[in-house]
Amino acid sequence: MIELRGIARTYTRPTGDRVDALIDTNLRIERGEFVAVVGASGSGKSTLLNVLGLLDQPDAGQYLFDGTDVARLSAVEQARFRNAKLGFVFQAFHLMPRTSAIENVELPLIYSERTSIEGLGRKALEAVGLADRIQHTPAELSGGQQQRVAIARALVNEPDLLLADEPTGNLDAASASEIMDLFEQLNQAGRTIVLVTHDPVMAARAHRAIRIERGRIAADERVVRRPSSMEVVS
Repeated sequence: MIELRGIARTYTRPTGDRVDALIDTNLRIERGEFVAVVGASGSGKSTLLNVLGLLDQPDAGQYLFDGTDVARLSAVEQARFRNAKLGFVFQAFHLMPRTSAIENVELPLIYSERTSIEGLGRKALEAVGLADRIQHTPAELSGGQQQRVAIARALVNEPDLLLADEPTGNLDAASASEIMDLFEQLNQAGRTIVLVTHDPVMAARAHRAIRIERGRIAADERVVRRPSSMEVVS
């Protein structure tokens, strides 16, 4: 589904210092995988997610999505691709405070090229267990419920790939576990997920754990689950 070939991304600080956020990054992600990206602050993990989401352009390399080098599409083509193929979940929920849950979820449909969008917002909220909260505003919802609304918004266009950047970072332990349960359910239903997290406990819920160090992939390990324990093997 996804193949990165020699992806590089460099920034220049106001001081003039060069920052190599990604260096010669090569990565394959198959359809239906659940991949966690971990690393210290500033390691490049969020830059990697932004490149995957076409929110940032690489300076070198290829980003193939189902065989198409999407990094070379025009800005308009990339916007259409993001809306149709990608869903985003962030640490901050980014909900419109004065609008209902269903109105927040339906926002991406404004730009959809679908012939029919009727019922998609309700369907997405039902998928995250909030069918009884569709008219509630964010202030009337808990943090965990607000993140569920954000996930429903990411799902409303039925994207091929769900990208999540520290989605449990603003939640208590119980709510964070519930959100990870939801990600697992979505993945089991066939959704491909790439999740950035600093929490090894959350990373252990994925199929693969990719560790980024100083802009490079330092490890790519598969998580093996067992009834009584869980270990990570190369």
